[in-house]
Amino acid sequence: MKNSPTRIRSQRRAQGFTLIEIMAVVLIMGLLMGIVGVAVFGQVDKARVSTTRGQMKQIESALAFYQMDNGRFPTTDQGLDALINKPSAGVEPNNYRPGGYLQSRQLPVDAWGYPYEYEYPGTYNEGSFDLWSLGADAQPGGEGTDADIGNWVGDPNS
Repeated sequence: MKNSPTRIRSQRRAQGFTLIEIMAVVLIMGLLMGIVGVAVFGQVDKARVSTTRGQMKQIESALAFYQMDNGRFPTTDQGLDALINKPSAGVEPNNYRPGGYLQSRQLPVDAWGYPYEYEYPGTYNEGSFDLWSLGADAQPGGEGTDADIGNWVGDPNS
């Protein structure tokens, strides 16, 4: 009994996929990755903005505790460093908390790795402080992920 047509077909199937079949699978996978990649990158930007806002709330709380203990916020010159190191210049705090006001004893940076900006008294929050991130481009202004993220009322990025 020589090779029957059924036996030849089963031998071809056992040999594997054809080049066209493999190329079709690779093409489909590439298209799916492209669609998923675009969606994921959009979510990464949103997550960075959310992370930055969350860290700003943490800094705002630390500044509120500083103000409760010392009767005032740190000056612009003292900056956010006053939350981890007792200021020695300007108006020295009377009741500075030993260990500072941030549990980590480090100033957080925004989600793009840049330091937060601080001003007291604030331009936008008169009688209080302004706290902001310059966004992805680390430059004032901008749009989208490059836009500044501030703690003031009416912040268009809120």
